[in-house]
Amino acid sequence: MARLVQCVPNFSEGRNKEIIEKIVEEIRIIDEVKLLDYSMDKDHNRSVVTFVGEPEQVVEAAFNSAKVAAELIDMTKHTGGHPRMGATDVIPLIPISDVTMEECVEYSIQLGKRIGEELSIPVFLYEKSATSKERGNLADVRRGQYEGMAEKLKQEEWTPDFGPSTLNIKAGVTAIGARMPLVAFNVNLGTDNVEIAKKIAKVVRARTGGFTYCKAIGLEINERGIVQVSMNMVDYTKTSLFRVFDTIEREARRYGVNVIGSEIIGLVPMQALVDVADYYLRLENFHSSQILEKRMFE
Repeated sequence: MARLVQCVPNFSEGRNKEIIEKIVEEIRIIDEVKLLDYSMDKDHNRSVVTFVGEPEQVVEAAFNSAKVAAELIDMTKHTGGHPRMGATDVIPLIPISDVTMEECVEYSIQLGKRIGEELSIPVFLYEKSATSKERGNLADVRRGQYEGMAEKLKQEEWTPDFGPSTLNIKAGVTAIGARMPLVAFNVNLGTDNVEIAKKIAKVVRARTGGFTYCKAIGLEINERGIVQVSMNMVDYTKTSLFRVFDTIEREARRYGVNVIGSEIIGLVPMQALVDVADYYLRLENFHSSQILEKRMFE
């Protein structure tokens, strides 16, 4: 069985396709690495890229793409709905086959050290790679966003794990870490009142008493004149998409608002959607082995 690691870097550019194509090209050209998907979001002004391959080649592709991002993205000019702190905002490494989480932690350390030293970008290790409990949660690491990072880096408890202890003005700060597969799941509401989205996000996110493995914020989607509850489901096996969706729908009705749709950003594990189908269709004695494509793949 091949040793495979998945990498899902997020870049702070979602409007200039030429820039993203140049970044993505650095991934395409690496042998033993397969580009699976990339998507751009104008309102978030953010792109999510997904690729998989042999661990050493994945690390190389991640470094090269971060290098080009640092050259082409200027954080002093960046605006967008999604929280961010760097041109390459975050680089998660996810074990897929014949690679342990502990090994992914070691690869994240190698990558972080190289980005810090060779690109002069402050790097924080997060999730399973975190060097302190305060750095385990990406939201805590990113709090203050790019605009607040210069002051944050002056605090002793926020000395970067790698790289300079001062802000890279153009490229910002990058978080790198090993983690479980994450589902980027957004629910759109039929209103332009962003306060409603923020209140609902507060209900479902873990930090404010919601679902343990859900991170959520309320955002405006200006292009469509609507608002969105934007979420990262950090462990879909323990907090399912359908339970969070149901809660958002019920909360929205309290404000006289309808859910008008939802979306998945990037790729999603098949089982996460099978669980949704199983729940809403009330399937009896169903097993994922009954899925035709899964059986064919096996």
